[in-house]
Amino acid sequence: MKVAFFFAIVIFGGSGGDIAISHAMKRVGEVHPLRIVPITKAIFRAFGLGWFWLGLGLMAVAFFSLLALLSWADVSVVVPSTALTYVVAALGGKFLLHEQVAPVRWAGVVLVCVGVALLSLS
Repeated sequence: MKVAFFFAIVIFGGSGGDIAISHAMKRVGEVHPLRIVPITKAIFRAFGLGWFWLGLGLMAVAFFSLLALLSWADVSVVVPSTALTYVVAALGGKFLLHEQVAPVRWAGVVLVCVGVALLSLS
């Protein structure tokens, strides 16, 4: 039971962190030109956004949950199972960030799901 809970935290926490940071960085805007001063300004703008800190916190929780999982289960099961973050990230990008997700990307999501399902049978 606790293993499943930590898997959920890794998958949803990691993807939630990616989505939150993506939202923050879209609010910061594109960095042009790619030089030290504009990059530094963008970083400081990101530090001022709550979405950035939420995303960073979710990613930290996901990372430490992954460490706990690796102490309980085989790495050959844990790491491939975390590939479900790609599924959650695609869904979050589509429905939360309103991004366009190409059909070939959805095909990749289906392949990831099939791979994880096969893994669970072993």
